[in-house]
Amino acid sequence: ESMTDPSYRGQILVFTTPLIGNYGVPHNKAPFDSQDVGVILESQNIQCSAVIVGDVAEKFSHYTAVESLASWCHRHGVPAITGVDTRAITRLLRDQGTTLGRVAVGDDASAPAPAAEEFWDPSKENLVDQVSTKTPYELNPSGSVKIAVLDFGAKANILRSLVRRDAAVTVLPWNYDFNAIRDQYDGLFLTNGPGDPAHCKEAALKLRRTLQEWNKPVFGICMGHQIIGMAAGLDAYRMTFGNRGHNQPVLALASSGSIKAGRVYVTSQNHQYALKLEDPFPQGWEPFFINCNDSSVEGIKSTEESGKKIWGVQFHPESAGGPLDTIEMFTDFVLECKAHKLKSSGLASKKTVDSFVEPLATPQIAVQA
Repeated sequence: ESMTDPSYRGQILVFTTPLIGNYGVPHNKAPFDSQDVGVILESQNIQCSAVIVGDVAEKFSHYTAVESLASWCHRHGVPAITGVDTRAITRLLRDQGTTLGRVAVGDDASAPAPAAEEFWDPSKENLVDQVSTKTPYELNPSGSVKIAVLDFGAKANILRSLVRRDAAVTVLPWNYDFNAIRDQYDGLFLTNGPGDPAHCKEAALKLRRTLQEWNKPVFGICMGHQIIGMAAGLDAYRMTFGNRGHNQPVLALASSGSIKAGRVYVTSQNHQYALKLEDPFPQGWEPFFINCNDSSVEGIKSTEESGKKIWGVQFHPESAGGPLDTIEMFTDFVLECKAHKLKSSGLASKKTVDSFVEPLATPQIAVQA
């Protein structure tokens, strides 16, 4: 999942788990229907630039596996190295943050390291433009609610999570002028993506007009969250230590749908950039989540007074490997889109619309002090 995640475009992945590849790689094909979006993993191809593991499994065993990790990397032309002390690399990265590096073998390994200016810095390129779709396409066209998706490097499970909630999805290039077609849709979704959000100012400026003139639900994840923040007037900055992993705790500062203020949610994250926490916040906006470890902004939302239904989160509610603490945010979003569709068509009373957007009951666990 990580190797095929477009958010890892241009990065060297270091896996800290000692043994990698023992499950092999599945046949990465799935149908296009109301349950699937054409792939099993997060995209069709390997997205990272190289892979570093401590010990690669030469033999694999899983009923869906069709090839080994080594064979998969070789077929896609992605360099990989094993027999490396990944714990030592992890400690180095924890001390100095994300670092430019290279994979060197043979004579290159014993040669002097290149000068700092000779390293390729992927953050200086518009990686989003490399991974975004070039032409619009549709998924689950018979769905009951029409949602447009701006593709900044979408993980397949984001699209899967929408179509499995009966949404008809139209995926658009990252810089597509959504304002020209927005009245055809019941909601707008902005996906994750790689690199520096500053390369996507064009999208943020177009989105600013959308947020000012359009009153239907908008939801953004990761890069999409940063684009919403920039459109709202917030600044994005590069973090010294990006937040990555499947166990990042975030504190909800406000309630919305299935999310309850004051509760801590465990989330999956992969981001090097974040929105600045400003006081005061732009008018009509409020912080939604903060990271419990470093207090960085993990989500923003429109205020009740604004009359808008806009959310952005830095984490991945849909994470294929879990956790699923916040997966119901997709349900909240789709239900809001359906409610707005009914309301705008004049077919529903206010009571009916309100019942559409009631959050699902969350099981409560009693804990004895």
